[in-house]
Amino acid sequence: MRLAVIADIHGNDLALQAVLVDIAAQGIEEIVNLGDCFSGPLEPGKVAARLMALKIPTVRGNHDRYLIEQSPDAMWPSDRIAHGEMLPAHLDWIRALPATHIHRGEFYMCHATPEDDNRYWLEEVLEDGSVRRKSLADIEALAARIEQPVILFAHSHLPAVLRLSDGRLMVNPGSVGCPGYDDVAPYPHKMEAGHPLASYAIVDKSADGYAVTFRNVPYDHMAMLRLAESYGRPQWASVLATGWLE
Repeated sequence: MRLAVIADIHGNDLALQAVLVDIAAQGIEEIVNLGDCFSGPLEPGKVAARLMALKIPTVRGNHDRYLIEQSPDAMWPSDRIAHGEMLPAHLDWIRALPATHIHRGEFYMCHATPEDDNRYWLEEVLEDGSVRRKSLADIEALAARIEQPVILFAHSHLPAVLRLSDGRLMVNPGSVGCPGYDDVAPYPHKMEAGHPLASYAIVDKSADGYAVTFRNVPYDHMAMLRLAESYGRPQWASVLATGWLE
């Protein structure tokens, strides 16, 4: 079987379109989505309509949760923009999303970690803003209750594959629509993919086990840059242009 894994679309409908075309070109019909679908100064309403029509297994991300838990005046700008485009049906769709999901009995899905949708699984942020890989023991501690052979997670926007000591495979597909961002928690830091391409992953199952392929797809990212600029979001424009935050 072949499974396409997408995540962190963040309202970028052009990137999502390009990824879906590429997935179809690979002959893959099965897709799962790891959340953070809408928040961004782009086209979240179009993304909502597209995802609802696809009817693919989807888990709720932290930014999806903010859209249904916070009032607009308490939201960060990207969430507020997305909320302004959400129809009642879109918000109801988000409310129905689970925080975790098991697909086909063998793929565990969550947005960030099983118990916390706003915590990095593989990375830790230091006080000086640098980001480094956690120890294997710390990574495995978060996976202690998971029985499935493949763990699909996202949140950092950085593609990654890691094999645990018991053979389980962990896969982060990267971000479809947002190749970088800055955050203030737990300390101010940046996450940057270093390119403007739309990213996703393919998991292939064979008699030998699971193989992972990362795909990086070009699309009209400059159109999305201009849209971000029109919302007064220069950092979004920067990262959409290059994959780096200026």
